Amino acid sequence: MEGKLYNMTRRIEHFIDGKMISPKSGTTCDDVNPATGEVLALVSMDEVSVADLAVQSASNAFRGWSETPVGDRCQVLFRYKELLEQHFDELTQMIVDEHGKTTPEARGDVRRGIDCVEYACGAPSLMMGRTLPRIAVSTSFSREREEGIPLDSSLERVPIGVCVGITPFNFPIMVPLWMWPMAVACGNTFVLKPSEKVSLCALREVELASEAGLPPGVLNMVTGGPDVVNHLLTHDEVKAVSFVGSTAVAKHIYKTASIAGKRVQCMAGAKNTMIIMPDANQDAAIDGVISSSLGNTGQRCLAGSVAVLVGDSPEWFIPRVVEAAKKIKVSAGDESGCGMGPLIDDASVQRVTKAIEVGVEAGAELLLDGREAKLLGAGFVGPTIFDNVPHDSALAMEEIFGPVLSILRVDTLDEAIAVTHRSPYGNMAVMFTDSGYAANKFKDTAGAGMIGINVGVPAPMAVFPFCGWKDSFFGTLHSNGEDSVRFYTEGRILVSRWF
Repeated sequence: MEGKLYNMTRRIEHFIDGKMISPKSGTTCDDVNPATGEVLALVSMDEVSVADLAVQSASNAFRGWSETPVGDRCQVLFRYKELLEQHFDELTQMIVDEHGKTTPEARGDVRRGIDCVEYACGAPSLMMGRTLPRIAVSTSFSREREEGIPLDSSLERVPIGVCVGITPFNFPIMVPLWMWPMAVACGNTFVLKPSEKVSLCALREVELASEAGLPPGVLNMVTGGPDVVNHLLTHDEVKAVSFVGSTAVAKHIYKTASIAGKRVQCMAGAKNTMIIMPDANQDAAIDGVISSSLGNTGQRCLAGSVAVLVGDSPEWFIPRVVEAAKKIKVSAGDESGCGMGPLIDDASVQRVTKAIEVGVEAGAELLLDGREAKLLGAGFVGPTIFDNVPHDSALAMEEIFGPVLSILRVDTLDEAIAVTHRSPYGNMAVMFTDSGYAANKFKDTAGAGMIGINVGVPAPMAVFPFCGWKDSFFGTLHSNGEDSVRFYTEGRILVSRWF
């Protein structure tokens, strides 16, 4: 499957029990290159029976895999990491073709995913429990106390069973790697249901894991739509569900899976604020705002889509940010590092275009209109910037998931922080300043789970959890970092006494 082996007649296979399974369902959707409109493959959408096969395969494989020593499990992931490195350019090009990212963005997607695999390789240390030997016996055990025989107590971390991951289109390689490597390193088995818009990338990722030596049934992949997802959420054999996507879908998945008794983590939508103080380093602020708001064509949950200008910041910020945005090259597969690709599909183009229209109707000042991008393809909207955005408007409050920057103006730091609190989301908040006082006050009161100080996209490394708050996350334990180890394991207590 090296290189571009896509064609209009190919149907994307499911991957179950270590084998490709050809879809039989007549209901499909198109997997499309958003830059060209070319149909890359067809995706099966409603094969619930195949989802059953995948869960059964994972369930059958669980006992043998969970009893495999954790060090041996991680040896497979070490080999997998090497395969990802060897196929780095291939995976990068697949993302460019299937998602429409620029080449540097696609490379970042793969690299961040590899970081997650590398972290999962540390499972032998991450899964270590705790021991407290020779505990004094409580008064309820009077005989043991009289005999002077203390108890030994320990906490062990053990796998939970079959886990499911439901992943979005915007990071085709990275987000699945947020989930299944740590899950299988901890001894679980896994069923991946990727976005139908980027299923080729997911299938290649899974195929390489099998090539690395992951036993049949440990990692399975099925395609599908709502019926397949709902079946996985309520399947008796499924113990945990991980999801990344919109807030509306996250609420449904969290409610449905939780009622069905599953452990659930749902990373959801966002409307992220960036506060620009008058004393900010101007170059850092402009670079940070541009990369945050327009990088990945705004299609990420860490996009800084609202810039709040404090005091006299607009005097220097407005002309410079518009100038920087105008320099962005909007094209397919740009390799320069200063480009922007298409939106994922026509529905996204229509949604972003409508948001621009609504912003104009609300009275915001349109400084740069991305609808005017002169391009061959229909999947493109260029950088768009609004100034003097009403604080209660849709531009200020609702997630757009596109290359639209909304600029609000306030007089004080307290007013700027109040903007972050009005949002129902709490994924990320950023401040550009040279003031330690302002930065610390902002950090403590912004009301978001990921804080950036002079950093446009405070995306945590794999060793830290992805900590969205409020309507940006539903669950208790986040993805990545130590949270992921706890999410994919149970704590088991052993109390022992030997004569």
